[in-house]
Amino acid sequence: MKNNNLFIIYIICLLIPATSLLAADPVILVEDVEPPKPATQTWLPEEIELAPTSDGGELLRNIPGISGSRMGGRGIDPIIRGQNNNRLNILLDGAYVHGGCPNRMDPPTAYTSMNSYDSITVIKGSQTVIYGGGGPGGTVLFERRTPRFTADEPFRAEASAGYKSNSDTQQYGADVGAGTTNWFLRGIADYTDANNYEDGNGDSVRSAYRNKEGVAILGYTPNDNTRLELSYEANREEDVLFAGAGMDSPYSDNDTTRLKFETGTPMGFLAGARAELYYSDIDHLMDNYSLRKLTSPMKMRVPSTSRTGGGRMSGEIHTRNNMIWTIGADYQKNNRDADRFSGMASGGRPTNLQSILWPDVDLEQTGLFAEFSRPLTDTDNLKAGIRYDYVDTSANRANEDANVPTMPGMSVQRSPSDLYDLYYNTRKDDQTEHNLGGFITLEHLLSPTSTVYATLSRTVRTADATERYIASDNGMDGSMRWVGNPDLDPEAHHQLELGYTRDAGFWDTAVSVYYNNVSDYIMRDRAHGQDGIEQDDNASIYRNVDAELYGFEMEAGIRWASHWSSRATLAYVHADNTDDNRAIAQVPPLGGTVSLEYARNDWNIGGLVRADASQHRVQDNPDKNSGQDAGTTSGWGTLDLFAGYEGAEHFTVSAGINNVFDKAYAYHVNQANVDPFNPDAVQVNEPGREYWLRVSAYF
Repeated sequence: MKNNNLFIIYIICLLIPATSLLAADPVILVEDVEPPKPATQTWLPEEIELAPTSDGGELLRNIPGISGSRMGGRGIDPIIRGQNNNRLNILLDGAYVHGGCPNRMDPPTAYTSMNSYDSITVIKGSQTVIYGGGGPGGTVLFERRTPRFTADEPFRAEASAGYKSNSDTQQYGADVGAGTTNWFLRGIADYTDANNYEDGNGDSVRSAYRNKEGVAILGYTPNDNTRLELSYEANREEDVLFAGAGMDSPYSDNDTTRLKFETGTPMGFLAGARAELYYSDIDHLMDNYSLRKLTSPMKMRVPSTSRTGGGRMSGEIHTRNNMIWTIGADYQKNNRDADRFSGMASGGRPTNLQSILWPDVDLEQTGLFAEFSRPLTDTDNLKAGIRYDYVDTSANRANEDANVPTMPGMSVQRSPSDLYDLYYNTRKDDQTEHNLGGFITLEHLLSPTSTVYATLSRTVRTADATERYIASDNGMDGSMRWVGNPDLDPEAHHQLELGYTRDAGFWDTAVSVYYNNVSDYIMRDRAHGQDGIEQDDNASIYRNVDAELYGFEMEAGIRWASHWSSRATLAYVHADNTDDNRAIAQVPPLGGTVSLEYARNDWNIGGLVRADASQHRVQDNPDKNSGQDAGTTSGWGTLDLFAGYEGAEHFTVSAGINNVFDKAYAYHVNQANVDPFNPDAVQVNEPGREYWLRVSAYF
């Protein structure tokens, strides 16, 4: 712990002289992506993916202020500023892809391969209303943007291969496109095969998986300002093992179709327009016997589906005084259905319908939004937005009975509505909401290289299918039940953010501080007879509480000499349930990084230290609180080494060592166990030392 404290002090010492104690996130410009905004960063994947990553969630953990919970080798669930799940709006090339697992084995980022995306944009907090309702923690955009082909460049191709020693992970990818000035066809393929890895103690961690992805994009580009694209994407996950759950996933399949149109050609009062349609179809299976030795008293099998369809239309209007408006509407409908079947340990495939986990849940959202930006003076700019969302939810199978065992040889018929009535004294399964949110940002240019900004916002998030309608019941013990609350109110986030950025050429710096007061925060808790909770049996339940979150993020970079550079980051968030005067579970501790790199001509070499402080503000006792934390977490620090070489315009190779000293450690955040016989939270260790190599060729 002493070493971790020294490391944090070192970060602060590096930050202070470079920041003047003020900063927001520095930005990296990417071609064809609009200029950065406050608290917004855009990257090329290779800029933040030092070593091959399993999915987008693991990649996002390389960004300051973002953590992620691990259940296995894949499916890292991102957390931004202490907020997770659908408190984040995550769009995959314009589409919402809601996972098919009730316990989030497959968050949206599980369906991302970094070989298939051209850029990643992270918008922290509430800085826009364009990308859907909710998302108070932030918005993440994984985007594909195929440059227009020309007569001189009718063909492009890239091939890549990667390897990680610890888990014997092999990655192969190809990205091939061909076209004319008017048409193009692009195909992307990615394949990853990983075995279990070992942690720093030398213990094997259940983390093996196999993933295959294919994307086909047909585009029409009649001019530089107009683009029409039709794409189809198929993701196939196979034999995914999870150390942090009582079940594994034999398969998780996703098919996503997208149709996108955009034009910068004026049409009447519109200076430009954009329209998108998408449909995602996920089939997921988890069980406790086909990929592991059965240790529970009964076999359990959970087939589930998640279907998401929607679209967005927006137009840009330019008015007097250089004011730019973006107006539009969006629609999203998600249907989720999941059953849990049980059977004798000695029998075949389980067939007894033991719980209706997601009772054919429909969640429908229709939104209207308007956002504008205008200069006030030569040094001041104002940006603001307003958004209205109509929400309609229902559980179509809430009154269907399941066959719940109460003791050996005996059972009772109980529906999801019976569970809602038992814990909340309600049987209703339909809800409607009218949610209103917005933001206002004022930017002030202190100098040609420095800016300060302030953002005030209100964001309203509706409960998701799990929070409102989950109905897990093993019948024998209340502490093993998991019951959604149909009467949940939407949570309203009222945030204030202040920030500063500066780029002086040889050094840059950024700081943001934020405060978030939340009305009706939706908290997963245990049933202890609280207000509105009818039972005191430790069941996992949901209720509304008031909460507050606050924190800061700091980042600084400096070029020591012509070839030497360093970067340091620091992030912290504090979250409280103010109704009960206790901490909110699953909040990462103070954490940061320090890097040193030498780059010359076509090659570079460097090192990166990552560290988290200990976390003692936990909820780890289900008899007294929510029990969502696995326990307190000790501070840790690791060292990664990396090197790269660009052999020519068409070839790059990079290699490195992660966790050089083979440290045994885990991120504090974890996910709850999906095992109905042992629902306690499980913390999963990160990989121990691993060597990695990646080679890419461009044509």
